[in-house]
Amino acid sequence: MCGIVGYIGWRDAAPVIVGGLKNLEYRGYDSFGVATGTDRIMVAKRKGRISEQTECVAACQGTRGIGHTRWATHGLPDDRNAHPHCDCTGQFAIVHNGIIENYAELRRGLESRGHLFASDTDSEVIVHLIEEAWKGDFPASVRAVLPLLQGSYAILALCAGSDEVVAARERSPLVIGIGDDEFFASSDATPIVAYTRDILVLEDGDMAVMRRGSIAMENGGEAITRNTTYIDYDIEAARKGGFAHFMLKEIFEQPDVFQQSFRLAQKHPGISSLLSHARGVSVIACGTSYNAALLFRYFAEKECGVPVRVDLASEYRYLSTPDDEVVIAVSQSGETADTLSALKKASSCNCPTIAITNVQGSSITRAAEQTIYTGAGPEMSVAATKSYMAQFAAFAGLLSEMNCCETSSVERSVRQAIEESLLTDVSEAVALCVKASTLFYVGRGIFYPVALEGALKMKEISYIHAEGYAAGEIKHGPFALLSEETPAVAVCLPGDGYQSMLGNLREMKARGTPLIGIGYGDDIDLQDVTDVCIPVPKGDAYAQVAAVTVILQRIAYYTALTLGRDIDKPRNLAKSVTVE
Repeated sequence: MCGIVGYIGWRDAAPVIVGGLKNLEYRGYDSFGVATGTDRIMVAKRKGRISEQTECVAACQGTRGIGHTRWATHGLPDDRNAHPHCDCTGQFAIVHNGIIENYAELRRGLESRGHLFASDTDSEVIVHLIEEAWKGDFPASVRAVLPLLQGSYAILALCAGSDEVVAARERSPLVIGIGDDEFFASSDATPIVAYTRDILVLEDGDMAVMRRGSIAMENGGEAITRNTTYIDYDIEAARKGGFAHFMLKEIFEQPDVFQQSFRLAQKHPGISSLLSHARGVSVIACGTSYNAALLFRYFAEKECGVPVRVDLASEYRYLSTPDDEVVIAVSQSGETADTLSALKKASSCNCPTIAITNVQGSSITRAAEQTIYTGAGPEMSVAATKSYMAQFAAFAGLLSEMNCCETSSVERSVRQAIEESLLTDVSEAVALCVKASTLFYVGRGIFYPVALEGALKMKEISYIHAEGYAAGEIKHGPFALLSEETPAVAVCLPGDGYQSMLGNLREMKARGTPLIGIGYGDDIDLQDVTDVCIPVPKGDAYAQVAAVTVILQRIAYYTALTLGRDIDKPRNLAKSVTVE
């Protein structure tokens, strides 16, 4: 969840690290810190965002350093719990992303031996263990500590007087950029690509010792080599480009994103054939990716007759895994901890595995047998918009290769539907939503996952409690919550379940619920029962899903904007969930 950056080379380290941490703030922004090393360690750290108070790191001098932007897991988000953490002597400093599961036991042992802790974090035990292991060889000290740590970690460590930065990884992402007599380390490639596109991806158990002009890698104490990967990254796409927020920019990029991701998915005929002949398909995902996976289930079962099971990745470990199923793992970042754990379980059961991700070289691509990359490009807003559309497009592209939908018409109709929906007036819906403390989102069939995603976007960025339901389930409990104070957003389009949906809306209206209907502009029956009706361009089922998705994204965005929320970096959230 946190982001870490390290540098060693010929540049001043602090500006490189600060710039990198700004690019990683989507991973966490509770606090930040930088440590640089010469013959001593210099540390600057604060509660809050580095993008708002960079001046505090001015005193950090030197050409090697480490930095951290935090999403709090252990201890309050305050100055004392901010990284980097130092040992009792001030000789060592570390930053850490992950969770040390046995930290309480380790801490008790360290305290009994006289160590004084300055924070409540699990991470601080690492630097005190390095202090204990010190016998004059910095890499050896770090190496001795790693077997003591249970859980997940990406670690960067500094030692005063030692011209080295040591990196280690276990179940948390860590990459190293290879420059000219300089090295960059980071949780992902975004802070690095401005300096180099040549990346080493560390695997579980790897430790790297970076010195100016050289790098030595090992795993389990044995020297190893890792192949470099060239990262194709559009730096310009990671800028706002005149939009007020990254989220709005990314919403408007979706016509191109759908088209590109749809075409990329069609380049995998082997995967399409595998799915067509599978006895069953399981899809594992979290959050927005889970909602995209549910869409795939509805389309695949109805149009292809392929049975699809969709599971939350965090719950997959508790369920049976048939060994004759194809397992698809979906993760925007490719580093979602729960999805990676579920994928490893599927692999251990000898299931054929496929990854769908947006990030080249991410952990999920190495854990799965085959990978489909989406064409979303960098997504900087914490709330997913275009990556969801890219995943929907990837699934649609697979379905087209399975001969379940007509390729050219889907690509054309979806693009047109998105473009029209970007211009639809949603102001009346926003006016209803901003006054609510609770919102309901309802849909049937393919629009049930769309309702789930719409509710998720609203709660993420507006902080309004919003829940998505299959419309037929409203009477099974949620009806008790309906009132004049609880608006409902209802997706009601002609097709399967249309009349039943209208009946559900009339039942809700009878309880005084303000209704926002999303349907065809000439649907008189829908207009009669709703307070606000948002028109959707006519088209096939894929176009309808895309159009409604964009409208719900825009309602959430403008509601949050009206309420003055921090849209790109909503409270308590992080873009990449790298802890379970």
